[in-house]
Order: sequence, then structure tokens, then C-alpha cells
Amino acid sequence: MKNSILYILLFFFPIAMLAQNSVLDNYIKEGLESNLAIKQRNLSLENAIYALKSARRNYIPTLNFEGIYTTAEGGRSYEIPVGDYLNPLLNTVNQFLSTPIPNLDNEKINFLPKDYYDAKVRLAVPILNMDIIHNNEIRQQQAKLSENDVIIFERELVKEIKITYYNYLSAKKAVEIYQNVIDLAEESKRMNERLMEAGKSVYAYTLRAETEIEQAKTKLKNAEYQAHSVQLYFNALLNRESNENIVIEESVQNIPLIDRNEVSVANREEMTSLENLISLRESILKMNKQTFIPKLSGFADAGAQAEKMRFNKEALYYMVGLQLTFPIFNGTKNNLAIKVAKNDIEIAKYQKQEIEQKLNLSVQVAYNNVLTEQANYEAALKQLELAETYHRLINKGYDSGINTYIETVDARTQLSSAKIATNVSYYQLLIAQAKLERETASYSLPNKN
Repeated sequence: MKNSILYILLFFFPIAMLAQNSVLDNYIKEGLESNLAIKQRNLSLENAIYALKSARRNYIPTLNFEGIYTTAEGGRSYEIPVGDYLNPLLNTVNQFLSTPIPNLDNEKINFLPKDYYDAKVRLAVPILNMDIIHNNEIRQQQAKLSENDVIIFERELVKEIKITYYNYLSAKKAVEIYQNVIDLAEESKRMNERLMEAGKSVYAYTLRAETEIEQAKTKLKNAEYQAHSVQLYFNALLNRESNENIVIEESVQNIPLIDRNEVSVANREEMTSLENLISLRESILKMNKQTFIPKLSGFADAGAQAEKMRFNKEALYYMVGLQLTFPIFNGTKNNLAIKVAKNDIEIAKYQKQEIEQKLNLSVQVAYNNVLTEQANYEAALKQLELAETYHRLINKGYDSGINTYIETVDARTQLSSAKIATNVSYYQLLIAQAKLERETASYSLPNKN
């Protein structure tokens, strides 16, 4: 049965798609490279990767130049009684000197420095910091989420491109069928006009042919409008000029049979994203639990400090040290953060279960739709075969004078309707397969194998 269907398909669609895969795949590749929404998501992915690289470089020591200049007046001070202590001694000495030494004043030193600078180069290195470790894990999971987000949208775009392309081919085929109906009706009209001139026909048959032509023209115009609307949407998906032509290659596409055992959501990136989300929230929980682990860092300074911007050997200095931070109490805020993190993990797990159920339902519905469209297409092919046979017999009967002209019009109408129904069923089957391909994430994205 399947082979006979394929033979009929080869007969009925002489222009339908052997090399279409290459054309359609090229359009998909173009869409993945040029679609504006994909470009935005790729930039978001780049930012997530940059954030991950930045988190990893928190382990690297930092080297900074630090400088400070201050000047002040007033404030706290300390008085050194130099004069009180030394002036009595100087007075005794001055009795024996011809030139006396002047008395000394007490010294007053302010705590706030005046015209003071401190310039140094500081090397700082983290030794023990759990926040850096967990932040690196979190950034890594966020990068994976962003990458999956890009792939998910790419799969949606592939599906939209395929469906739109099939709709365009269906509309163009309908245009061809309606144009053929018009040609046949016009030929019938000319034949009836010649027969009427010879007295072998009636004017009513000519009017009937004109009615058939006008009806077909209306349907042709609708099909052309539909093809143009689909063309606009297709070019928008590919970020091209709206009226750019769409290539159609003459060929036949084989319709593969799908094994129910291959219908699964195991390859869906959504499931991977939910696993990454759970891992991310588990990293947050670990980080909150380890808040009270001390943080230890080391530093080394080399610089100069002095007043009145003096720079000499005495101003130079170096200093090395360790800095230890040990949290003791933070108002139990950390306990609340741990509870929130645990709830977030449970929420993510429930989300995974819910989405997995929905995806399993969607993939089964998509598979059933493929089976339905396959049955519809087989029925349409059978109806087409019967309509062609009926049309051929009625034409022979009309040529022999057995059947009436009205019967030939009816047979031609049935044949055109069967062709349209077969055309629609064929592309609806391809669309259903594209949707199933999306639900199972079975399309091989470029560079994503």
C-alpha cells in the first residue's frame, strides 16, 4: 500500500520536490544566520559566556594602583611639652655662653594629617572564598541555560520556516491547478461557440463555461493573494526583502514512515534546561549554607607616603598581610535564604515534572496528527484516482454523444476539487511531520550535532 501511494505521488506531483531538501535546508541555514530574534539570543549567549569567564578570573590575583591625598586643619591634637622640659636646662647652659640659646616652644601635633599623600601598588589574591567557587558554578549553569534558549528558538524557527515553505508550495500548486481549470474551461467555451455556430450546441453551455471561468478566476486570485501573504511572512523569517522570490525546485519528496518507538521528548533542550535550572538552584543553596565559612585573602603593598608631597628614601615602604573575615551573626537572614533556596529547588523539580508531562502529551498528539494526515492523504489520492477515471469516462461519453455537457463540467469540477484536496492533504502531511520533528527535537541543527 505504501509503495503504491509513493508511485501515485510520483505521478501526481511531477514538480513537487526531489531536491527540495537541499533548497529548504539552505533556507533554514539562511534563517538561522539572519533571523533578528536569533541574533538577539546569540548576543545574550555571548554575554552569559563573558560572565562565566569573568567569574573564573576571580581566582586570578589583582594588581591595582591606589593613591590618596589629604589635608586638614584643627581636630584632635597632641601637645609635646618640649619647652617645659628643656628650657630650664637651656637657661643654666646660657649662663656660661656668650651667645644664649633661645628658649624652645612646646610642640603641638594634629592627628589629622596636613598636606599628606599615600601612593601604593597593591597585589591582592583570594586564598579561601567559597562565594567565588559557587558563583563560578552558577555562571556556568546560566551559560548553559542561555545556550539551550538559543537552540530552542532555532528549532522553533526551523519549524516555522518549514511550515511556511510548505504553505507557499501548496498555494503555488493551487494557483497552477486553478489556472489549468481556467484553460480547460476557456477551451470548452471556444468549442461550444464553434458547435453553436454549426447548430450543434446551445448558448446555455457557453454561459455555463463562462460561469466556470469566473469562479475559477476568483479562486485563482485568492490563491495568488494567499501565496503572496505567505511569501511576505517567509521572507520576514529569513530577514530578507519582503517581495524576494522563493525558489521551488522540481522534484518529489519521499514521505518517510515514523516508528512510534522513536517518538520521544528525550532530545528536547527544555528538559536539559530544567536540569540546569535545578543544578543552578542547588549551587545557590550550597552557597547560602556556607556563608559562615571564613574568607581569607592576602595582600602586598609597595608605595610611598609623606607630608608636603615629599618623595625620598624615608617615604618608601612595603607591607604584606592577610585578611580574614569570619561572619558571626547576620540576624538569621541566612537561614531564611536557605529556606527560600530549598523551595526554589522544589519548584524547579515540579516544573520539570509538569513540563515533561506536557511535552509527552504534545509529542503524542503530534504523532497522532501525522497518522491522521497520512490517512487523509491516502484517501485524497484514492479520490483523485476515482475523479480522474470518472473525468476520462465522461469525456469519452460526451464525445460519443452519451453524456451531456453539464456532466463534463461536473466531472471537471470534481477532478479540480480532488486535485486541490490532494494538494492540501499532501502539504498538511508535511506540516504535521515538521511539527512532530519539532516536538521530538529530531532535526539536526547546523553545528549542533
